[in-house]
Amino acid sequence: SRVLLAMGRRGDMPGIFASLRNDSPTAAVIGVGILVALIALPGKAYLSWSFSAFTVLVYYSITNLSALRLPPEDRLYPRAFSWFGLLSCVFLAFQVDMIIWLTGLSLLLVGLIWHKTRKTS
Repeated sequence: SRVLLAMGRRGDMPGIFASLRNDSPTAAVIGVGILVALIALPGKAYLSWSFSAFTVLVYYSITNLSALRLPPEDRLYPRAFSWFGLLSCVFLAFQVDMIIWLTGLSLLLVGLIWHKTRKTS
């Protein structure tokens, strides 16, 4: 929900997700709850776990790629740690079912197209 809040504030998601109510991103929490319910609706927890694993692996892969791009003076740890993290994510990604890959990559593609084509204010 905090990611959805940040995306709403950047304009990557509808503005309704950009606000706090009583120091809580209420609309974002409800939105994420609805999304999780839709994923779990088929009644298979395995589907939810697999999709969660895929998204976390994508997130950490991006984090490790970003760490590899840091200039030497900004690094806290040697580049080997980032390479190990990235390779670990890639290895683990091959443990996720192909349908999750296809769905996840399709959603990422839709998100990238949305990001590139949306009107910025």
